[in-house]
Amino acid sequence: MGNEACDLDSTVSALALAYFLAKTSPAPRAAFIPVLNIPRADFALRTETTFLLREQGIPATSLIFRDEIDLGGLHRAGLLSLTLVDHHVLPGADAALEEAVVEVLDHRPLDQDRAPHCQVTVELVGSCATLVTERIAQGPPGVLDRPTAALLHGTILLDCVNLSPAAGKVTPRDVACVSLLEERFPDLPARDAVFEALQTAMFDVSGLTTEQMLRKDLKVLSSDELLLAISAIYMDLETFLRRPDVLQDLDAFCQARGYAGLVAMSISFSERLEPSRQLAVYSRHETLRSTVCQALEEATAPALQLQPLPSPWSCLATYTQGNTWASRKKVQPILQAALGGPSPARGLEEEVVPPPTPMNSLVDECPLAQTVPPLCPQDVLERVSRIAAGQPPSSPK
Repeated sequence: MGNEACDLDSTVSALALAYFLAKTSPAPRAAFIPVLNIPRADFALRTETTFLLREQGIPATSLIFRDEIDLGGLHRAGLLSLTLVDHHVLPGADAALEEAVVEVLDHRPLDQDRAPHCQVTVELVGSCATLVTERIAQGPPGVLDRPTAALLHGTILLDCVNLSPAAGKVTPRDVACVSLLEERFPDLPARDAVFEALQTAMFDVSGLTTEQMLRKDLKVLSSDELLLAISAIYMDLETFLRRPDVLQDLDAFCQARGYAGLVAMSISFSERLEPSRQLAVYSRHETLRSTVCQALEEATAPALQLQPLPSPWSCLATYTQGNTWASRKKVQPILQAALGGPSPARGLEEEVVPPPTPMNSLVDECPLAQTVPPLCPQDVLERVSRIAAGQPPSSPK
């Protein structure tokens, strides 16, 4: 299971590792189930993920989402061993599952120790899919197939901005894994074509409402007193702020979810793949807005090199961000410290109530918009057994 953002890296890492374990595990009765850690209704918002899976012929109906499987029930029944990919700290709502965690693969620094029985692989590479690729490459020959290779190949390229050093995300191990996949499958599309297609899909917010754009890539920081949302915006800030009724939408978004404020981090890329970042701080609470702005302006680890931009409203502060290497992962600790709450990892929370089904051109009249009841353990085991036997999976009961 990947993290609750369920981006392409989390999704592909879960799918590929589960596939590899299912092919190589000596445990004959084990079912290896990749779980996408969002409600099915939110899947349409992960536009780069839906694009890549569709390109590889993987239908959404074959996927299992978090609201379709009772992990707590499996754990209470003694049937759950949980592997975390692309994260290593469960949110508070999943604290009961901690003792079921048997393995971690992540590419960010370890913020908490794991139990002795838990196998931990934490390496500071650009993509968690790189770690999964290395694991598969060390396994028996012939296990890696082309669809899995294409998923891993595309994910690493997107995460590492087409292996561009200017973006500051790629490491030699990411480059080595991309090369390895291309050597084993020479017919994989060219890197530039793969990256451009995925980036176009990820940045395609046409048809999304402002609320859906804010939810598309959302993290929430918490303190004892308040919640602060951080949204990645895949367009330049000026264009975003020109959307009709955007201030009312920001108000409604925060009020509906109990957020005291919102930090919107926009990112776009030049034709030379050079990132451009801008940042906006919204809050009706002047003290909170001032505190957050001061923390960001005075930050030194890293220094964001912010330059104020004219803002149309007093409740919104806007900036250009000179340090384009400072992604949201680097800004989160600054914001958490400003809130005076727990450590950054423990301060990250998922939304308390799953958001409603997005209603836009991506999902209208689409199977993703249909309600799917949770799967019980028997349903899961039956579905996996049918897949292993080469039969099509039956519909959830």
